[in-house]
Amino acid sequence: MVASMRIVFGLLTFVTIGMIIGALFQLAFIRRLEDSYGSEFPTFGRVRRRQLDGYLQLPGGIHHWNDDKEAAILRLGYVKPEIISWSPRIIVLHNFLSMEGIKSNVRTSSGMFLSHEERKYPMVQAIEKRISVYSQIPVENGELVQVLRYEKSQFYKPHHDYFSDTFNLKRGGQRVATMLMYLSDNVEGGETYFPMAGTGECSCGGKMVKGLSVKPVKGDAILFWSLGLDGQSDPNSIHGGCEVLSGEKWSATKWMRQRSTS
Repeated sequence: MVASMRIVFGLLTFVTIGMIIGALFQLAFIRRLEDSYGSEFPTFGRVRRRQLDGYLQLPGGIHHWNDDKEAAILRLGYVKPEIISWSPRIIVLHNFLSMEGIKSNVRTSSGMFLSHEERKYPMVQAIEKRISVYSQIPVENGELVQVLRYEKSQFYKPHHDYFSDTFNLKRGGQRVATMLMYLSDNVEGGETYFPMAGTGECSCGGKMVKGLSVKPVKGDAILFWSLGLDGQSDPNSIHGGCEVLSGEKWSATKWMRQRSTS
């Protein structure tokens, strides 16, 4: 009996350590992307990088992806990751979307999902590929992108993105992570609020509350995980949309599952 318990405990310890190492590798990968792609067109060879306004910039040289259309449209070098919380795991990706990747005349409703046909648009595919790169979750594991508009006085109460029922788990399994992309600027209020993150106070819809919040900035995105390092639902990932005080807040959300959703 004691020997069996030791074996089980050893296996659980091994699995937990493996998941922690995997998460650290994932975050190291994101940091390495920022270090490696300091400008739109990185160069060959060993070059000296110089810091400019918080971004790594490479001097001119041979553009090694001039003929790579997929790499050019992804333009990883514009993105600047900022880890703002380890529990729950939250990363702000500054400049995640370029300006030409934001504008769309497809629909103007307050809330809608892109259709399967719209998902085939080159720009949508490029954005989904970029999400996959930074989340390290396959494109096919993602749900359809949802676009939302919050007008003055609108908000979204704190909630979890993971499922608590079995019905929604049938197609793709549990939600692993969420990518929330901001599509509009000049919004007062409308922060994305994480009440269980951080140890201080933050602004949420003009009020000071306990937790951590991210102000909507056009082109930025938030990547956060709904599952903890143990593979279980993380209650600390609870989040909400603060009240919009003025302007309109437009956002696009992408949820990623454990398996393919198709």
